[in-house]
Amino acid sequence: MVKIDIAIIGAGPVGLFSIFQAGMLGMRCAVIDTLEVIGGQCSALYPEKPIYDIPAYPKIMAADLIQKLAEQAEPFAPIYHLGQQVVAIIKQNEQFIVKTSLGVEIEAKAVVIAAGCGAFGPNRPPLEGIDQYEGKSVFYLVNKREQFAGKNIAIAGGGDSAIDWTLSLAEIANKIYLIHRRDKFRCAPASFSAVKALSQVGKVELVVPYQLKALHGKDGYLQQLEVYDLTGASRNLEIDVLLPFFGLAMELGPIRDWGLNLSQNHITVNQTTAETNIPGIYAIGDIATYPGKLKLILSGFAEAATALHHAYNRVFDGKPLHFEYSTSKGVNL
Repeated sequence: MVKIDIAIIGAGPVGLFSIFQAGMLGMRCAVIDTLEVIGGQCSALYPEKPIYDIPAYPKIMAADLIQKLAEQAEPFAPIYHLGQQVVAIIKQNEQFIVKTSLGVEIEAKAVVIAAGCGAFGPNRPPLEGIDQYEGKSVFYLVNKREQFAGKNIAIAGGGDSAIDWTLSLAEIANKIYLIHRRDKFRCAPASFSAVKALSQVGKVELVVPYQLKALHGKDGYLQQLEVYDLTGASRNLEIDVLLPFFGLAMELGPIRDWGLNLSQNHITVNQTTAETNIPGIYAIGDIATYPGKLKLILSGFAEAATALHHAYNRVFDGKPLHFEYSTSKGVNL
């Protein structure tokens, strides 16, 4: 049995920042995550994707953001339980017993759910035989950008991930085909303007409006991607790599069984406290919902501060909290 002040479910950016917030208030944390590494989607899906809306960082790569958050949390000695899923939360008197899939039991005075979107995986395009190419020439995330240097790459999708990776990989790829079923993209206008500029110099070819039809290759390695337009006419693209960015398939998993108020696969919370319908259990980040909710990392950071300040009274049996700024109190080790 691990005894701790706060159990944090989810080691993504919001979960990591929660460690710091708890530590500044004198509370220690145990952190549980299904992934083998910290960082959540930032590590699993887009470690080399640039993020532009983190305060004081005009641009920071997702992996670098996770590294900075881990460094910020490190002085408070968090206990990480990675590669395991929380399967149950049991209320026992004024404590919570958090049980994991590996048999770990954590006794905590409060629980913070920062599980992002719950369990997640990529939406795979319905292409026959795609599984034989996965991991060799079909990838749903980019771990190391350098592995795509000099390649002919097809990127499919119309959102930010597709556009951001087009801009990033265009720096090292031989050529990029950007495929989308419509001529309108769901991304920042400035980013799409940059893509159009690359198309004018031949670095990127906009293949719109087209959809994926078939994969052609040998031994798991692509040679051609067949696409078709709205009339049914098809063409073949000579490619080495396909990167489909069609979003994530979200599943709450065991969270559904914890007795929390849910709304469209999200946990409903009190916006002023981040507390769920179960006193002592909080939800923050993308998994939490309330009127006017913004799904931004910086919103999750603010929610972490709100939740941990509210949890302070519970952890310290009603002891009043005298609010202090970090500039005046320093790091409370």
